[in-house]
Amino acid sequence: MKDYAAIFEDAKQFAQSHLRDAEPGHDILHIERVFDTAMYLACKLNADLLVVGLASLLHDVGDAKFHQGNETIGPQLIRQYLENRNLPSKVCEEVLFITEHFSFRKSLHFNGQKSIEFQIVQDADRLDAMGAIGIARAFSFGAYKKRAFYQLKFEGNTKRLDRSTNTKTVNHFYEKLLLLKDLMNTDEAKMMAQQRHEFMLEYLRQFYREINADD
Repeated sequence: MKDYAAIFEDAKQFAQSHLRDAEPGHDILHIERVFDTAMYLACKLNADLLVVGLASLLHDVGDAKFHQGNETIGPQLIRQYLENRNLPSKVCEEVLFITEHFSFRKSLHFNGQKSIEFQIVQDADRLDAMGAIGIARAFSFGAYKKRAFYQLKFEGNTKRLDRSTNTKTVNHFYEKLLLLKDLMNTDEAKMMAQQRHEFMLEYLRQFYREINADD
């Protein structure tokens, strides 16, 4: 296996410079977790480690969520970074393609070909949105957006979660987090996702018990 440590460290430093003010769910620790998971999957599946490593390290640079929805900033920053390094053009284009198309929102309308590297980075990022870490990230981002934890509606004497609004953090479980298990690409990630999915379900059951509401 080639030693890409210096390349990866440089990319990590670049990412960190653009994430200094990020909320905790999208900070450099998130990048490191996605990188570690992606590299584990890449080794298991004999994928291109350079592409996987760079894409996972750079994937949140210029995230539109933190730039008033501007979808052009991220690709511009990543392209400029890659073009200023002595990297094969094929690697640069693959990294750019992955980082521009792999997100959950964009994947809903993406019908293109997914390389194994694309699948791995997508799986690694999705896994970090699940389980205990995923729960922590959901509430962190909800706090950043000043969202309430939940909202209840009443049906007679029964209290239930109001899922009609997407402005409450618990609703995010139903809009995204609980869907991820069935969206994994690789068999290895599917196995990892199953345990995290079950943990989230148990968390929600406990959550409903504590607020005395039916799920």
